[in-house]
Amino acid sequence: MLVLEAKLKGKQSQYNSIDEAIRTALFIRNKALRHWLDNKDVGKNDLQKLCAVLAAYFDFADKLNSMARQASADRAWIAIKRFYDNCKAKKPGKKGFPRFKKRGHSVEYKTSGWKLSNDRKYMLFSDGFNIGRLKLVGTRDLSFYAIKQIKRIRIVKRADGYYCQFCVDVEHKEQHQHNGKQIGIDVGLEFFYTDSDGKTVENPRLLRKYEKSLKRKQRKASKCKKGSSNRRKAVRKLAKRHLKVSRQRKDFAVKTARTLVQSNDMVVYEDLQVRNMVKNHHLAKSISDASWSLFTEWVDYYAKIFDTWAIAVAPHYTSLDCSVCGTRVKKSLSTRTHKCHSCGTVMHRDHNAAKQILAKGIKNTVGHTEINASGQNNLYLGGETPLDKLTG
Repeated sequence: MLVLEAKLKGKQSQYNSIDEAIRTALFIRNKALRHWLDNKDVGKNDLQKLCAVLAAYFDFADKLNSMARQASADRAWIAIKRFYDNCKAKKPGKKGFPRFKKRGHSVEYKTSGWKLSNDRKYMLFSDGFNIGRLKLVGTRDLSFYAIKQIKRIRIVKRADGYYCQFCVDVEHKEQHQHNGKQIGIDVGLEFFYTDSDGKTVENPRLLRKYEKSLKRKQRKASKCKKGSSNRRKAVRKLAKRHLKVSRQRKDFAVKTARTLVQSNDMVVYEDLQVRNMVKNHHLAKSISDASWSLFTEWVDYYAKIFDTWAIAVAPHYTSLDCSVCGTRVKKSLSTRTHKCHSCGTVMHRDHNAAKQILAKGIKNTVGHTEINASGQNNLYLGGETPLDKLTG
């Protein structure tokens, strides 16, 4: 499934109708969650049937397209199923019990309630909210796909406007020149990551870069009277600045992950529990700004696209064990140089960890036929490229 996005341009009355549709979708989602809490043995089909009951009882719920109501109930079921799965897997810590939401930011349509123009420049929404016809800005990629391939439409509200997301049913694959190269990476705060060859990528520290501007806008918003138009304007400017930082962070993660996967046949990284690491209040802001989880998610994604390997290994003792002799050298977090008293190896702490991570990844895969990120089970390690890859 491929997700394409375009910005929506329309009148203020149309934006108000979109807001009403988003609030209705949130209402149905919370009602579905309440139905699950108040009754036993409630399944996905029960939540789907509840949508028709809500439409008959509430006039504003009846305005929303029937499939959009079902999509809102599906969101509640996704949260419920995630909670069930975490409980069955005995996931440590919080299991993610479903919660009610106060604010909604999107509404999703399936295959009805919308119509895309033939030139892919306009979108028409035809449910009871009378959203009408809106212009799409940035739809160049939509021209490559048939309308029947679009399975879902999602309207998303952000600080700088409204966007339309298209879920396209298409298999996304790209050619990759396999070279048999394997690499391990150690993410950190001094450098964004250090690989097993000793190369580093600088940490952009985007939040720190805009921190003074964010604090200034935050102070200005807090000084305005609650409910005033000046406060709404100040909050909007603050939200736009946060959105810009978020987009820059995602752009950096996507481009860095793509470059890394394109250059190697196997990438090994640590399976870090970031939610536990941010409990350290001295490092929480810097860890959150680095967005390691976002980066590794895109590494996994591009491994599927380019038909390569992305392997996550346990992070235990990767920074302490010597990558040459295996001796465990105890060191504090502030010690940035690895000095082995057994074999005399001296190198940067992150470089040693990256080599240890790569060794773990190779040890976990050699001798086993496992499924890689792209679903293939033809393991090729040790620098050898299989014959079927030479023709690619």
